Amino acid sequence: MKKSLLIVLFATALLSCKKEEKKDYEPSFTSVVADTLLNEEISIRAITIDGDKAWYAGSMGKYGWVSLSGGKNFSGVIAKDTLFPEFRAIAQTKNDVFILNVGTPAMLYKISKDGKTSKEVYSESGEKVFYDSMQFYNDKDGIAMGDPTDGCLSVITTSDGGNTWKKISCGTMPKVAEGEAAFAASNTNLIVKENNTWIVSGGKKSRVFFSPDKGKSWKVYDTPIIQGTEADGIYSADFYDENTGFAVGGNYEKPEANTGNKIITEDGGKTWEKIADGKGFGYASCVQFIPGSNGDELMTAGPSGIYYSYDRGATWKKIFNEKNYHTLRFADAKTVILAGQKKIVRLRLK
Repeated sequence: MKKSLLIVLFATALLSCKKEEKKDYEPSFTSVVADTLLNEEISIRAITIDGDKAWYAGSMGKYGWVSLSGGKNFSGVIAKDTLFPEFRAIAQTKNDVFILNVGTPAMLYKISKDGKTSKEVYSESGEKVFYDSMQFYNDKDGIAMGDPTDGCLSVITTSDGGNTWKKISCGTMPKVAEGEAAFAASNTNLIVKENNTWIVSGGKKSRVFFSPDKGKSWKVYDTPIIQGTEADGIYSADFYDENTGFAVGGNYEKPEANTGNKIITEDGGKTWEKIADGKGFGYASCVQFIPGSNGDELMTAGPSGIYYSYDRGATWKKIFNEKNYHTLRFADAKTVILAGQKKIVRLRLK
């Protein structure tokens, strides 16, 4: 009996030591080379990578792609009557790209990937209509979210490849708190992985809405990020896998403030912890995990510049000092595409 007890105690001690061991993190690159892919009178907060193309959608009804391989670029403009919508959400399937504007009326367009055809597939009007982000799970199922219109976040879904969209009733969605909404900052407050969906809110209350079944059922979790005013909260989040997630934000009216603006989860968004508090960047509009990094490496964009972490957000280093980029996506582990005011830029990580 005593021998068995000693074995249990020894095993427990070994497990405790393992938990206390610190991982040796290392950066995957040491230098950055930038080149400009687009220079135009446009504000861009929505991009998506499609092979050797980076599609974008932005202000003044403009959308298109830039080639990542030296090919031709493409640009288009959508106007409805005298309205030139501001597009801040973009998503894709195998054959089509979808773009969605902010404000009312909401207009969701399906565009063939050859750029030859575009069609409005959803529209919604109302004083509070304001859509923020859109993603596809696969070539059939997609989802978009926006600010609350009737006591819950606005969520629309499609199951036929984006040809038709249906709004989820507030009987299915959790109720929002007073002053809780979302930010159309970089098309990254809606994240999907397999059947899982995360929506991050902001404002007077900043939480995480989670669905394990493509929006059929929902739970909502509190976060410790800064909140309490209309400009506070989460502006962007990313999940490396079903457990590891990171969210950034702050207050765009106080871009230098760097407390309470970075949080991490390791249980799928149920619980979050502040990290690097008072360190690194201030307000940020976008965060993304670097592909193939085991969830260790992250990059952010915002008015502080482009920042990089190789230790799960514990420390941060500025790698690109340009401050006018709103969003970023990785074409691969060594190539990141930045978009913002008047520019799309490629960073090669060496």
